[in-house]
Amino acid sequence: MHSPLVIRPRAEDVEGQPILRPLPSAQCRSVGPFVFFDHMLETRYPPGKGMNIRQHPHIGLSTLTYLFAGQIQHKDSLGSDQIVEAGDVSWMTAGSAIAHVERTPAPLLAQGFAMHGLQVWLASPQEQEQGPGHYSHHPASSLPVSDNLGVSIRMIAGSGFCLESPVPVLSPTLYAELRLQTATSLLIPTEHPQRALYVLDGEAQLDGEPLPVHALVVLPEGENATLFAESDCHAVLIGGAPLDGPRRINWNFVASDPARIEEARQRWAAGDWPQVPGESERIELPPARH
Repeated sequence: MHSPLVIRPRAEDVEGQPILRPLPSAQCRSVGPFVFFDHMLETRYPPGKGMNIRQHPHIGLSTLTYLFAGQIQHKDSLGSDQIVEAGDVSWMTAGSAIAHVERTPAPLLAQGFAMHGLQVWLASPQEQEQGPGHYSHHPASSLPVSDNLGVSIRMIAGSGFCLESPVPVLSPTLYAELRLQTATSLLIPTEHPQRALYVLDGEAQLDGEPLPVHALVVLPEGENATLFAESDCHAVLIGGAPLDGPRRINWNFVASDPARIEEARQRWAAGDWPQVPGESERIELPPARH
């Protein structure tokens, strides 16, 4: 049995929302198609305060937003305008160019609310990096759930544990929400080559060793693992097939070819980009990193 890789996240702040971000990391650039992982920490907003991520661009990836508490309004340059509630999946494939806005819906903003959730990016296969954009919303009731002997598995995206999500992933993917009652266990099989666990809350062990909370634990390939809940445990499991080649990430752009990132940066800076209907404010291009 090989030891898992433990990735400690770095703390970030996105428009006032505190974030923990274990991916990307110098230790691990991807797990299956997942190249970016943001844990939006549970935050209580008073009336009049909330999230407002202005218009910004993406290429070469799909974003997936999944909330445990709160709501987000998603708007994009395809014309989508969707309220995303806790337990729903908001799925956006960027293709060659898309822009979107994410903000707290006005009714929630007026009354105050709690926000808690995850946003991940999945790199598109190389043959689909330059494809068309797409958006779909999947209500909580559409996601398959297995609930047996104190272990609940909800398949957010992809497939595993004899469950398959309706989210239109572009490559073999595993993204499951796990809830284990105290003293229950779950065998994590090798049906996907790459897998990683992230414990959101609770005390748990992996093959008899304590699992840190709020760290991404990358499991050894080709080896079964057993998750045991010492207390009620809430976690997510991500993974899938390895990427079909390395990816570059620069700001909100993901690509296998660095030239596509440079082109996207120039286009956004010049205002040559699809616009979100009804939106004028935007996040400007940050300075290039060298």
